[in-house]
Amino acid sequence: MTFLKRSWFLWLVVLTGCATAGFHSLDSEALFGKSLNVERRADFASDEAAWFRDEIKPILDQRCVVCHACNDAPCQLKLTSPEGIMRGATPVKVYDGTRLLAAEPTRLGIDATSTSEWRKKGFHPVLNERTQSPDINLQNSLMYQMLSLKKDAPQPQGVLLSDDYDLSLNREQTCPTREEFDEYAQQHPHWGMPYGLPQISESEYDTLVEWLRSGAPMSPQKSLSAGIKQQVKDWETYLNDDSLKQQLASRYMYEHLFLASLYFSDEPLFRGIEPRQRPDYFFRLVRSYTPPGLPIEIVATRRPYDDPGVKRIYYRLKPIDETIVAKTHMPYRLNDERMSWMQSLFNEPEYEVSALPSYDAATASNPFVAFHDLPVTSRYRFMLEEAEYIIRGFIKGPVCRGQVALNVIDDHFWAVFIDPDAMDSDDLSAFLKEQSNNLRLPGEAESNSGILTNWLRYSKLHGKYLDAKNQKIREAFPNGQKLNLDLIWDGDGHNPNAALTIIRHFDSSSVEKGFVGQPTKTAWVVDYTLLERIHYLLVTEFDVYGNVGHQLMTRLYMDFLRMEGEHNFLTFLPQEKRIELANYWYRDASDEVEEYLVNYEDKVITDPAIDYQTSDQKTELYGLLKNHLTGALSMRFQLANSVTPERLSTLLPINSIKGEAATLMPEISYVMVERVIGEPQVFTLMRASGHTNLTGLLYEENNRLPEEDYLTIVPGILGTYPAAIYHLPEYKLGDFVSGIRTLDSEQGYKEFADEFAIRRTDTSFWKYSDTLHSWFKKDRPLAYGVLDYARLENR
Repeated sequence: MTFLKRSWFLWLVVLTGCATAGFHSLDSEALFGKSLNVERRADFASDEAAWFRDEIKPILDQRCVVCHACNDAPCQLKLTSPEGIMRGATPVKVYDGTRLLAAEPTRLGIDATSTSEWRKKGFHPVLNERTQSPDINLQNSLMYQMLSLKKDAPQPQGVLLSDDYDLSLNREQTCPTREEFDEYAQQHPHWGMPYGLPQISESEYDTLVEWLRSGAPMSPQKSLSAGIKQQVKDWETYLNDDSLKQQLASRYMYEHLFLASLYFSDEPLFRGIEPRQRPDYFFRLVRSYTPPGLPIEIVATRRPYDDPGVKRIYYRLKPIDETIVAKTHMPYRLNDERMSWMQSLFNEPEYEVSALPSYDAATASNPFVAFHDLPVTSRYRFMLEEAEYIIRGFIKGPVCRGQVALNVIDDHFWAVFIDPDAMDSDDLSAFLKEQSNNLRLPGEAESNSGILTNWLRYSKLHGKYLDAKNQKIREAFPNGQKLNLDLIWDGDGHNPNAALTIIRHFDSSSVEKGFVGQPTKTAWVVDYTLLERIHYLLVTEFDVYGNVGHQLMTRLYMDFLRMEGEHNFLTFLPQEKRIELANYWYRDASDEVEEYLVNYEDKVITDPAIDYQTSDQKTELYGLLKNHLTGALSMRFQLANSVTPERLSTLLPINSIKGEAATLMPEISYVMVERVIGEPQVFTLMRASGHTNLTGLLYEENNRLPEEDYLTIVPGILGTYPAAIYHLPEYKLGDFVSGIRTLDSEQGYKEFADEFAIRRTDTSFWKYSDTLHSWFKKDRPLAYGVLDYARLENR
């Protein structure tokens, strides 16, 4: 567009903005014409589609998707794809911990297949869906009105936002339609988009307005290459073999992989090697009514194991056609080695499948019943050798806001796993068949669940299972004989999934390979049954649209699983230390929890066959585990391996900061250090919060112990929801660390943030945001996704 044309165009924008400014309620049909079904996807090879890909989508991704993605997008407005933009917005919340009845799901690409279907489900447009003309495309565009409102009333620069801005995650939804917008603008003149962040640049604004005025043409996804099509065909052929054996194995694999961002790469598996080039395509594994070769027709059930209503369904690879966001991105590699590995687990062993399990809730929600015919060691290996992905399922997944599930775990802990070769497969299979009723999970009550009655029932069932498990352990290890670190999986000498670190950031969390940070307060030892139940409880059967009973039952049951993992770890310590640590981990716990702990200690076996040399056996055990896992431990987040000795001596004191100074710091923040030569280096700074115990359901703050809070700094980007972003030159690194160490008040933190933080009102916010994303993409191209700024602090 020439300068004269652009000037005329912007003048028209001003005039149309003035013309609509006085409207209090609109008669849309009279002003803009009748509703239309507008197809906005241009031909991929067209100039309009290329314009969207090259100029429009990058702005949407870096300025809008940082808040508008996943289930926690304000007003459910997902701007990650053409489908999300065309679907629009709704005031109905996905997250509602008080609803008595389950809500209808509104999953993009699943629960409706057209814009008209979304309108029937209560979503209203953010683009013009009436007469298509340049001026009406702007006047009747909610997206334009929101951008224009921000331009007309930008937020203050360089200071804290006023209380007029509600930045809380659970804030009341304000989702005006175009007809309601003028009243919204009068009541909230500073609530334009991006909300609570600096306005976009003049050129970005002009580009988006020009796009909206032109009818908001968008681009379909690029067609798959011939090579990728062949790989998709090979995998769909394998997964959809007609044999009952393969159908059962494929159902098991699907119920564990339906959240994965599948991609093709020839890099070897299980050695911690990430591709240095980002894949061109990612896929979802879906259930389809149609076989390979025909267009996919997704089976739109609430859960991946719900009855599809037909005798045969097919497992298909569907390209992910939306912007990848870090908070839901869980890469999983497919190649010939992977297929051979799956065949070695599920096809080569000799076993019979005479009938497929039913889809009734009692069977389908219990993997120990539904998949009894599959070799138990194969099931365990399938999860174990990609344990980081499996655990990430409940840490990330599509839920996005996981406090109900996550306030049941400690803020920082390590996890290791029982060696599958230490199990007698036939014996364990028989034991699980015998215990299948006691291993039932709350998902069998589906999405509308009561609380008290179910809680009592599952509590008793879990108690019976533990009694049987402890009896089995006593028989296998009389007097602790042979109970040593040979039982811990060593990653087969090379697989970094053998040790994981889980770090909680209030209502989000991170999972990474290796022992990250300083020695943790608690740790888990995970066996097959625990890993399977965690996955089914928090991933496969969890319904974010479920009622309050379903969500609370999930939380309550997870208490059992956390304690089980912790007590598995305690089993490797002398009994006296077990009792001491259990009492310390569960200070001020309820009578019911105290009784559980006493019962467990009464029935646990005697001391393990480990010759401890010190009185601090827990720390000693951590050291023994590190030696045992030599060759498999990931060092990605080890500070000493990523910085010079001089910088290490400057940064390392952060890891000794505890108490009030730690409490005043955010849950998770990114530190961008500008170097004299070369690109900046990025670190993640995390706070682990201390608690007396984690058994309180709704009043976590009552169990807080701020004096036990501590900080951990690691190289690179860890987590996806920064609460703060700091920027400083290399020579000020010492001042930065000293500033944290001397924090003693909110005022002190404000002064610290004045010097180092890139606040929501910083005029350079978007420049630093772009630098951060660019660094992330270059550092870890496979793991990269757009970050989420919904939790950025304002202090």
